[in-house]
Parts: sequence; C-alpha cells; structure tokens
Amino acid sequence: MNLKSFSILILIILFCQSGFAQTIFVSNTGNDANNGSREKPVATLETARNLARTIHQKDKNQLVTISIASGNYYMTKPLELLTSAKDTDQNLSFLGDPARKPVFYGGYRIRSFRKVTDSLWKADVPQVRETGVLFEQLYINGRRAERAKSPNTGFYNPVSIEEKIIKQDKNADLAILTIKVPVACFQVLSALNQEELTRTIIKICHNWDNTIKHIQTFNKEDSTITIAGQAMKPWNKITTGSIFTIEDFSLALDKPGEWFLEKNGTLYYRPQSGDMIQNVRVIAPSLEKLVIIKGDEKTEKPVSNITFRNISFQCNAYRLPQNGFEPVQAAGLSSAQIEADFADHITFTNCEFLHTGAYAVWFRRSCSDSRFNHNYFQDMGAGGIKIGEWFIPKDTTLISSHITVNNNILHSGGQFLSCAVGIAILNGYDNKLTHNEIGDFRYTGISCGFIWGYDKNPAVRNIISNNHIHHLGWGEMSDMGGIYMLGVSPGTTISNNLIHDIYALDYGGWGIYTDEGSSNILIRNNLVYKCKSAGFHQHYGRDNMITNNIFANNIKSQLQATKAEKHRSFTFKNNIIYYDQGDLLSNSWDKFSMETDSNAYWKEPDGNVLFKKEDLAGWQKKDKDLHSLIENPNFVNPETGNFEIKNKELLKKINFKPFDYTQAGVYGSSAWKEKARLSEKIQKAFEEKVRFHAK
Repeated sequence: MNLKSFSILILIILFCQSGFAQTIFVSNTGNDANNGSREKPVATLETARNLARTIHQKDKNQLVTISIASGNYYMTKPLELLTSAKDTDQNLSFLGDPARKPVFYGGYRIRSFRKVTDSLWKADVPQVRETGVLFEQLYINGRRAERAKSPNTGFYNPVSIEEKIIKQDKNADLAILTIKVPVACFQVLSALNQEELTRTIIKICHNWDNTIKHIQTFNKEDSTITIAGQAMKPWNKITTGSIFTIEDFSLALDKPGEWFLEKNGTLYYRPQSGDMIQNVRVIAPSLEKLVIIKGDEKTEKPVSNITFRNISFQCNAYRLPQNGFEPVQAAGLSSAQIEADFADHITFTNCEFLHTGAYAVWFRRSCSDSRFNHNYFQDMGAGGIKIGEWFIPKDTTLISSHITVNNNILHSGGQFLSCAVGIAILNGYDNKLTHNEIGDFRYTGISCGFIWGYDKNPAVRNIISNNHIHHLGWGEMSDMGGIYMLGVSPGTTISNNLIHDIYALDYGGWGIYTDEGSSNILIRNNLVYKCKSAGFHQHYGRDNMITNNIFANNIKSQLQATKAEKHRSFTFKNNIIYYDQGDLLSNSWDKFSMETDSNAYWKEPDGNVLFKKEDLAGWQKKDKDLHSLIENPNFVNPETGNFEIKNKELLKKINFKPFDYTQAGVYGSSAWKEKARLSEKIQKAFEEKVRFHAK
C-alpha cells in the first residue's frame, strides 16, 4: 500500500469513528486529511464525496449532506459522481449558504500583472509555460474579457467564396474553402507572418450556423485565405452575405478590454476604465467540465437523488477542436460546465452558472425526473441548458425525459458559439420549460425537437409555458425564433409565453417558428411583438393549432408560411393581429391548406388591412376567415408593451379569452424579478443594432 492509499484509509477510519454520519463539512481553509467534521472540514468536494461513499457502503439509503462553507474554491479536476461495481453516488445533498454562495472556479487566478504602459499590462502565466496549454477565455473582474479580434466592432463580409472538394463519400468529406476578404481585412492580415496567420482563427456566422477555423494560408496576390474541413452543407453555405471576424493575434490587441496570450505564457491585457492593477481579479479557465454525473451505461444503473443548492459554478473552459468548429445547429455537440448521463432525480436549486466556455448544462443520455429551479445563468460561451442527445439512440429507452426547467434566469449567451440556444430539447420527451427568463442571445431562445420532416420524433408532450423570451439575434444570426420547433410533436404545447425583440441578420427573426415537419402542436395564449420577419411562421407541418394569441407590431410581416402542402397545415382561430408597419401576410400564407376563422385584424391608423392584395371580403370569398373582423382591439399602450385590451366587445365577437401575459417569466421575490430584467445598457445596445440594420 502506497502512502496516498494509506492516508485515505486512515482518513476513512477517522471519519467513521467521528460520529458525523449525515453531514460532511467542506471549507476552503480545510484539509483533505481531516475527517470532515464541523471542526475539521475537508478542502475539496472530491474528498467529501469519498467520505460519503463510506457511509453508503453501510447504508445506501442514508441521505448525506455535504455542507460547503462560503468562499472561493479553485478546482483542479471535475467532481465526478459515478456508478461503479464498488460505489454508487446517490442520496447526496451539496449545500451552500444562500446569502454567500460558495464559488467553484474551473480555473486559476493570475496575479502577477505589471504595467508595460498605462494602456497595456502583462503577466507571466507559468501554468501555460509549463504545460503548453493555452486558455481561450479570460474572465476579469467578473466579466468575460474579449480576445483580441478584428474588426473591433461589427463584422467583415466575404467578397467571394470558392470551394474545392478534396474527398467526398458517405463516411467523410474534406474540402478547401477559399475566401476573398475585403480591403480592411486584407490590410490586417498582410501584417502577419505565417506563424501568426496559422494561429489566427476566422469565425463565420452563416444563417443559423457557425464555422470556426484556423486560417491555413493567406494569398496577398488575390486577397484570399484558405480554411479546411468538412464540405459546406448545401442547405447552409457560406455566402457573401455571411459575416465574420478574425481573432487571436497580437496586432488586434488595440482596444480596452482585449487580451492576447503568447505561447510562452505571457499574457497581455489592455485595461478598461476602472481596472486597478493592484486588485484586478483575473481567472483563466482550465477545466472544461466542473461536474460530471455518469451512471453505469452497461448496467444502466443511474446516479440518483443528488441535490445541489446555493452553489456558484464559474469560469470553465472551451477549447476549439484541432480541426475547428464545424457547423452544427444549436451548437448541439458542444460541451457543458455540468454534464449528466444515466442519472435521475438530480436537482439544482438556487445555483449559479456563470462565465461558461460553451453550454452551462447538458443532461444528455438516459436522464430523467430531474429539476432546475430558481437558478441564474449568465455570460455563456454557448447556451444554457441542453436536454437529450443530438441523435436518437438505437435503444429508445435511453432518451432523456421528465426534466423540469422552472423559474430560471438565462442571460447573455452565445458569446463565442453564437448559434447556441437558451434552452434546447434535442431528443427528449415529457419535459417542462416554464417561467424562465431568456434574454440577450444571438440565436434562438427555446428549441424543441431535432428531427427534420415527418419521421418519427421522440420530442413529444413537451410543455413550453410562461417563459419571457426577448432580445435575441442581435442582427448576427438568421433563420431563428423566440421558440423554434422541429418534427411531429403530439402533446406538445406552447402557451402563455411573452416573446419580443427578435432581430435576425437577414431573414427569419420570428417569434414562434414551426420549422420542418412541426406537427400536432398547440400554440395558445402567447403574446408576440417586435420581431423582424413575423410573429408566427410555419415552414411546413401538419395540424398545428394556433389559437387565442396576440401577434402585434412585428416589422416585415405579422404572419408567414412557406411550403404549401395538400394536407391541413394548421388551424388559425381566435387570434388578434395588430400592426403599424409592414404586411399582414408573407410568403405562401394565401396558398396554404388551413382553417382560419374568428380572428381580429387591425392596421394602424385606419384599419387598412390587406390579405396579400385582397381586402377581407375578397379573402372571405376563398373561404378564409369567414367570421373574422377588421376591428381595433384598442390596446392600452402597445408602444410600451402594454397590450391590455380595452375593446371588450371584440373579445366576445371572436371568442378571445384574455390571458395575463405579465405572469410570463420568473416569479418569487422582488429582488429575483429585478435580477431578471436586462440592463438598460443591453437593451439600448440592442435597439441601436436594430436601427443600424434598418438603415
């Protein structure tokens, strides 16, 4: 027996003799040689878990509380909760102080800054020099610092794109993409040597996807760069309308708040106003995952009955794969701060997930009966929560289900992988997404389903209700929605959501978007306004019910439908449609097979509503909206978001049932509700983006 094993044995013996059979204490001033008592706390979650295992070897049903003192903890490895032949992690409660949550960092502090000039600092980072592992995010004074990039604001557009297929078959493909860059980008790249060029990455946003690659070559003669990887998908190619930045090269370090890390471990940073070199707090992430919950896949024995309460998880890493980031909708394959497989009855309550490298949480394979309640997600490199796998497992009993995400705040996502989603149900069923606040993402707020078309879809009976979803898109991504649906989804409902301020780069800033094959979905009691393309859009699907909703003041159109099919695509009844700009209908709404009736339409200022080129009488001759009206609902103040209806008679005429949209979003204390409000600074910046794109 080696010294380490002997020490652990002694620790276990001391613990078992200590009499503390239900609570294990952890402190950042503790010692892992201690017995875990209140007087002698341990220092790490890993040691506390090991002590809990000794209890469960005697009584597997014993609930063990791991009480964590307030303070900062710098993790050197993830906490793993596992099922093995010897141990099963179960019946554990990780508990922090709600007033002063313990903070677990997935990285280390950098303390050795000194001034190069007043506007440039540098620090030696021995962890990089000794390991050769560069970090790709940096968090300074509680914010995500920006890696040196060009341009400082806005984006470049490709001048032209040419693809050369090197290899293509059903198993793999390889292509070289040649992109001609504009003059401003050429001037920047021309100053770089080959070593600097091959380190530099290009991040491209094209419709709903990202492509992120290291630049391979730059040709000054024709102003082109080359990147290599998978062939472009024919349904979403990079075009001259795409946008891109170039990042991670020293010459781009020219703006306050930016940083650049040399391979030798020298970190450069341009301080922002208010940064003080003597007390600046800098965290470099090193761990991709902070908590791994993984039951036994062979026996399908889950990790079970685990609770996390009042804990802050912060600053984990995302590392760009060697071959770059290939386009994947919703960044569906990217990692998460917290990951779970084969787990049930897992609960996170009043926790924080801050400054993530990619996603915050992924409950992936065979997860069930779990709950996220009253948690705060902020500053995410990708998205907030993913449920289910990117593909359907052969054994469909392994599909994740019955997960509730309730009363959470999810702010400011897509900071690196801008194609990510606030909450995504990939392949999962019987999940509930309720009363969440989702704002300031570059792409979609909630996405549900991952089957395109009418094939069998496991994403059924999902409830999406009472969520407040807003300020999405930022004029960077396209083909997106506040709520985005895919596939045949019987039993799925979208109700009582408040959705507004959705703004795409090009097409497709929709409020509620039923995309390819979306079918058998009930869409009821939602308020949708200030979306770029339309409040509601159906690409194609079957037998959806859209009833008792308000679609108001969307920009280009109010209602949109694209692919007409012979079957009934949807029923559209008892809705109120109100607008002051753009068209009522767009694309193929007039060609769809649908049942539409008992709706109220109004266009400010005089009710001049046209169904394409026809007035209501002409529209009704086509057996559309036979009992619908052109009548003003007289909203109290739609410009400020007050859609209370003063015209009570209209409600009776179209059988519209008023619903309280102010109940959407989080509930609880006034402080919690206030925390859910996006800052005025972010809202004003969003409005400025909209004005810029509208020019």
